[in-house]
Amino acid sequence: MAESPVDPVALDEAVEFTSDLIRIDTTNRGGGDCRERPAAEYVAERLAAAGLEPVLLERTPGRTNVVARIAGSDRCAPALLVHGHLDVVPAEAADWSTHPFSGEVRDGVVWGRGAVDMKNMDAMVLAVVRAWARAGVRPRRDIVIAYTADEEDSAVDGSGFLADHHRHLFEGCTEGLSESGAFTVHNGPGQLLYPIAAGERGTAWMKLTAHGTTGHGSKPNAANAVSRLAAAVARIGEYRWPVRLTDTVAACITELAALQGLSVDPRARSTDLDELLPKLGPAGALVEATMHNSANPTMLTAGYKVNVVPGHATAYVDGRTLPGGEEEFLATLDELTGPDVTWEFHHREVALEAPVDGRTFAVLRESVERFDPEGRVVPFCMAGGTDAKQFSRLGITGYGFSPLKLPPGFEYWSLFHGVDERVPVEALHFGVHVLDHALRTL
Repeated sequence: MAESPVDPVALDEAVEFTSDLIRIDTTNRGGGDCRERPAAEYVAERLAAAGLEPVLLERTPGRTNVVARIAGSDRCAPALLVHGHLDVVPAEAADWSTHPFSGEVRDGVVWGRGAVDMKNMDAMVLAVVRAWARAGVRPRRDIVIAYTADEEDSAVDGSGFLADHHRHLFEGCTEGLSESGAFTVHNGPGQLLYPIAAGERGTAWMKLTAHGTTGHGSKPNAANAVSRLAAAVARIGEYRWPVRLTDTVAACITELAALQGLSVDPRARSTDLDELLPKLGPAGALVEATMHNSANPTMLTAGYKVNVVPGHATAYVDGRTLPGGEEEFLATLDELTGPDVTWEFHHREVALEAPVDGRTFAVLRESVERFDPEGRVVPFCMAGGTDAKQFSRLGITGYGFSPLKLPPGFEYWSLFHGVDERVPVEALHFGVHVLDHALRTL
């Protein structure tokens, strides 16, 4: 492979772009309350300056997506998609030690909402693309760059819109890279892990409705909608889902155990997973939430006056399904809700699983371990989901790969949607080097 085109300008730009994008408030409050266009114009201008021809696309005014294609040298090779979202979740400034949209760079750290989810990755990709342009680098295969709207809600204005109405822009793409993978997990003294996502649980957000008889609050009511709903919600919240190990989760457990000197078959009847997980160290959290389906009640709405029994009550439940686990999920929810409560999908997306024994995962593994020889890559399945779900409609296999080398004590997961979100400057530099190498190798 040719010498790396990553130069000091690229490293500086990764930090500058992260900070600038954080300053552009793209808070997604749900229900269409967001405006990504200023951030989309920011990245489009810098892509254009690198010689690309970015296209800005909107389903709804202000909800802007950006797509650009880098032509590869091998016109017969399949294309690769690299995508990141421009929106962020809300942040309450009073809770933060620095303003969440300041983009402040202080003590070697970039602060603000989006620093890890995921304006950091947006910036690193932009820095790599511009470094290639300065050095005259042309990748082997076409690379499609997509910056999306609305990932933090339903994706109907973002990746869903692109997949359904602009599929021609992704012609030839067979694989995709995006968020939530290749970050450092300090798993005990001297053990640095980098989990790369090769799967996602499916999304099954549900609306539950209980109907009953309206009446005076002082009188007995055997058909109380609130009581019926509360009973169903309690059953769902208390239910313990059975363990179902997907290939990705089984591979993760096997590799984590091997790093602890343990030889186990996680699917063997003799393996006690409850006993095994604590032995895997902090990295056990990578699999704890993805060994089964889940359903968490999150919202309740009922009534309009304390002395009136309402005729209906509603609840919302955040359900997540394993690859291959949706049939069990549906049957279980029918049973748990019971005869007096109906339910429907509020939002639904498929579960995903990508190969961990092929060339792509091997290249991603090698790219990380090249720049941190002490680190070890393991595959894992995300508990939640990303835009990879929508892009899977186009036959694109997705991996979570936004590399960051993080110092001990840096609580990466707690900063996702959390207070004082931030990313170290050195982590961004590491990510630029790894992304460049991985993309040119792939």
